Amino acid sequence: AVYDPTVQFEFWFSEKRIADIRQVETAARYLGSALYWIAASINIKPGHDYYFYIRSVNTVGKSAFVEAVGRASDDAEGYLDFFKGEIGKTHLAQELWTQIDNGQLAPDLAEIRTSITNVSNEITQTVNKKLENQSAAIQQIQKVQVDTNNNLNSMWAVKLQQMQDGRLYIAGIGAGIENTPAGMQSQVLLAADRIAMINPANGNTKPMFVGQGDQIFMNEVFLKYLTAPTITSGGNPPAFSLTPDGRLTAKNADISGNVNANSGTLNNVTINENCRVLGKLSANQIEGDLVKTVGKAFPRDSRAPERWPSGTITVRVYDDQPFDRQIVIPAVAFSGAKHEKEHTDIYSSCRLIVRKNGAEIYNRTALDNTLIYSGVIDMPAGHGHMTLEFSVSAWLVNNWYPTASISDLLVVVMKKATAGITIS
Repeated sequence: AVYDPTVQFEFWFSEKRIADIRQVETAARYLGSALYWIAASINIKPGHDYYFYIRSVNTVGKSAFVEAVGRASDDAEGYLDFFKGEIGKTHLAQELWTQIDNGQLAPDLAEIRTSITNVSNEITQTVNKKLENQSAAIQQIQKVQVDTNNNLNSMWAVKLQQMQDGRLYIAGIGAGIENTPAGMQSQVLLAADRIAMINPANGNTKPMFVGQGDQIFMNEVFLKYLTAPTITSGGNPPAFSLTPDGRLTAKNADISGNVNANSGTLNNVTINENCRVLGKLSANQIEGDLVKTVGKAFPRDSRAPERWPSGTITVRVYDDQPFDRQIVIPAVAFSGAKHEKEHTDIYSSCRLIVRKNGAEIYNRTALDNTLIYSGVIDMPAGHGHMTLEFSVSAWLVNNWYPTASISDLLVVVMKKATAGITIS
């Protein structure tokens, strides 16, 4: 981009978003023209969005407005430092911090001194007492004054100061109204090691509010709106915590509504209603409403180099699901063989017998042909476990070693349902 020193930018400010950009000049507040702008005001609150409308200006004309959204910092410590500086500039704060001059009083007398002057429009009353290396003073001030900028300021304050072993202790309360560069500012200041509020109803002495040691203690709080970068509950370790980087820790949580998460880990979780997985699902162990399979090769007789099938495979399906299921046995192929002889051909036979809960449901013998067994068996929920036995045997005349074969057994168990499928 080419730098143009004649280009400036107009900055406009609004606490609410202006839907129609054409209404900026009537609905927003003009801040000024510059290359950049920092908005600072006591009316800008943390946790709220504020809207800035900027347009470029040069000798040719003005561009359209561009909207920008800004939010005040949520640095609580920074705000406290900021207010410390702002409060310290005020006449009221300086009056509270100023040490009472009791050096002219007799060390063994208590004195009340009142000063009334029309010049400074001030009334000051001081009570003072000195005792050995101790001194105490109470001073009440009522003052209306004109500052160096010809601005009128008013204040009222009561301050207590006590010197003990060379250390000054201060307590005070003050109220004031001052004309500051940012505008008229009214404030009430309290200065003490401890500030407390007590409701004396029915002889109560328990404070509802205590401020001490840079901390505030409250018995019960009802807030309309809270901005807190860090929240920590009681307990060791805390049962609940929320950090400025968005890390939330909770030992027990009941959540209603929508939950959006990009990553994480769940342990021992129950999903009570429907759930959709749009991406890839990986699972090491799955129980319940999914397909289960089991497979195994049939046993072999080991008496010959070419071992023939001989033995039984038992499959037990447990009635441990609340829904009806189907047991599917894909094709099992088995066959014998033909042996050509000079006078009469002989055959190796291969037989497959299938039993369901002890009852025979299939019994066929193959010679030199190949037979196929497959089946679909219903398993209603609550009718008990189901046992399937698959027995294979082979033989040849004169107890010669037979030649036979059978494919491996595969059993598939799945939920019986017609959702998403039709057959006609």
